[in-house]
Amino acid sequence: MIQRERVSDNVFVFQSELYAQVTAGVIVGSDWAVAVDTLSHPEETLEIRDFIEHELHVPIRYVINTHYHADHSWGSCFFPGAIVISHTLCRKFLEERGMPSLEEAQQQNSSFEKTKLVLPQMTFSEGEISLKVDKKTITLIPLPGHSPDGIGVLSVEDRILFASDVFMPLPYLVDGDIEDMINSYKIIRKMGLENIVQGHGDVILRGEVEETIDSHLGYLSNIRKVVRQAARRKYAGDLLGTVDVESCGKSRVLLGGLAESLHRRNLIALYEQLIGEPPSFIPSEW
Repeated sequence: MIQRERVSDNVFVFQSELYAQVTAGVIVGSDWAVAVDTLSHPEETLEIRDFIEHELHVPIRYVINTHYHADHSWGSCFFPGAIVISHTLCRKFLEERGMPSLEEAQQQNSSFEKTKLVLPQMTFSEGEISLKVDKKTITLIPLPGHSPDGIGVLSVEDRILFASDVFMPLPYLVDGDIEDMINSYKIIRKMGLENIVQGHGDVILRGEVEETIDSHLGYLSNIRKVVRQAARRKYAGDLLGTVDVESCGKSRVLLGGLAESLHRRNLIALYEQLIGEPPSFIPSEW
């Protein structure tokens, strides 16, 4: 049901086959382990737990929520006894937005019947915090852009960054901010990484990091130009509706074919961020 990849001696990545190639990870010590996010469906998170407990023979002591979105955070309840860590905003958003969303999901899908939101017990709002797993250091770093509460999780000695959804095959800023995302990419570029674990999609290797960051920055620059051009028109939506993802430098086949849909939402969201109001367009053209 899930794909598993070992990216270093003690770091594993799990990718969903059920929803948008979403990822989670585990950093393993001799006596306990740290989970970085969970997966979107309960059965997938339980599969991760079974692997850790029955094959690696260690318990999960900490679960890190990189942001509040359901596909990364709702599975924390399946690691009972673990301490959940997040940005302060993540806890706030889980309480304000996550709980109503879960109630709605439970009414529509019985697979979430046993899911319960766990509000993080340990949070931070400024700077960085670190954990020790044996002799290795895990550092939590604010990386907003996809969402205001976004953080990255760096396995320092391995130079592996779990960048979460600020780093996806297609940048997605509907719940975030373009300037925050650009700044996060600049921070990531300076880290000298061996691997980037994206929030969705495959692991980025060292030789691909610079090229991928440049591609993401190029895409963000292109959609900002499109929005500014559209803002000069009486009906901005007419232009936004004609600009596909490929003309902005990305492929529509990314994320299992979701890229075009996410791109459309990016254009609308960025227009609202930069112009301060929704674009005027004919709904039937979208």
